Amino acid sequence: MEVFLWQTFAGFLFCIIFKGVLKMKITDIKLGYISVPLKKPFRTALRSVNSIEDIVVKIETDTGNVGYGEAPPTGVITGDTAGAITGAIKDHIKKHLMGMDIENMEEIMLKLDRSVVKNTSAKAAVDMAVYDLFGQLYKVPVYKLLGGYKNEITTDITISVNAPEQMAADSIEAINRGYRTLKIKVGGDSASDLNRMKAIRDAVGYNVDLRIDANQGWNAKEAINILRAMEDANLNVELVEQPVPAHDLDGLKLVTDNVSIPVLADESVFSPRDAVTIMQMRAADLINIKLMKTGGIYNALKICTMAEVYGVECMLGCMLEAKISVTAAVHLAAAKSIITKIDLDGPALCSEDPIDGGAVFKDYRILLTDDPGFGFNGIYGVTYRSI
Repeated sequence: MEVFLWQTFAGFLFCIIFKGVLKMKITDIKLGYISVPLKKPFRTALRSVNSIEDIVVKIETDTGNVGYGEAPPTGVITGDTAGAITGAIKDHIKKHLMGMDIENMEEIMLKLDRSVVKNTSAKAAVDMAVYDLFGQLYKVPVYKLLGGYKNEITTDITISVNAPEQMAADSIEAINRGYRTLKIKVGGDSASDLNRMKAIRDAVGYNVDLRIDANQGWNAKEAINILRAMEDANLNVELVEQPVPAHDLDGLKLVTDNVSIPVLADESVFSPRDAVTIMQMRAADLINIKLMKTGGIYNALKICTMAEVYGVECMLGCMLEAKISVTAAVHLAAAKSIITKIDLDGPALCSEDPIDGGAVFKDYRILLTDDPGFGFNGIYGVTYRSI
């Protein structure tokens, strides 16, 4: 009996001490700006970009620990401009989170979500900085906190829209670097898209998986016609991403029901509610999760849970982002088994890497370390300011 009482007291004492050690309060949220040139222009049906120009979030704490997040101003997809991102964090988000304990994740995430409507990129940057600190608090990498399914993933790489011969050459270059899955940007003129795909398939052969991303570039009838033509041409397309405009769920379902190529919903899915609607409608075969659309890891985990219930596999993708936010996405992708396809090539498209630490990108292979949080040591060339 005495031994039992002593063990109980010792356990109680340990909890009190350990609880005290685990306190970590938010003392400041600062913003910076990162500019990273691309190796070559990034072209889609919606835009052409030469460099990554993103907002960096730095959350400071009373323990000296620092968490990092990143948000790309991708107005053509999320509606979030650089001014909107900084304004949302400065005028709405920061005041709700100051002084909060990092261990109280649920309350932090509820306040973050309710601080301002939409503005998912701003929320995502803050969300990932908090998760970075959460991992540091418990001294484990974030992917282990989220599920720890594996510590290495394999990504595809994007081939931008260009002339067929240029896209074929870019595809060969990617294959020579070890990539075995290519995501081909299409969604312009249907005949040209078919010629692009034929040129690429002829160049790389049939031991390489080809995904196509239309970026909402077709209507439903056009999508069905071009995808059937690709099927007839024996192009062996693994999947087609967002063939129709984001709002057109009926059109998305029409395509899904009338082609053999699996359909991946991307811009149609921002929130967990969007995801479950598409799953219930059977409007798509797969769901693409992006932290900038969901508002961060917290809501992305909800989509993963729904996908597990409905038996719908997911892709983990990114916008045109640098290594800070892509590292956060890598941790989520490595944590959950329902995420079976990876499109996290942002850092591979950059001509330089100003981020010290984080996930290790070796072309198509992405490896995670056992460093706490996301494993960042710092970011070169970024000046932060309090807001």
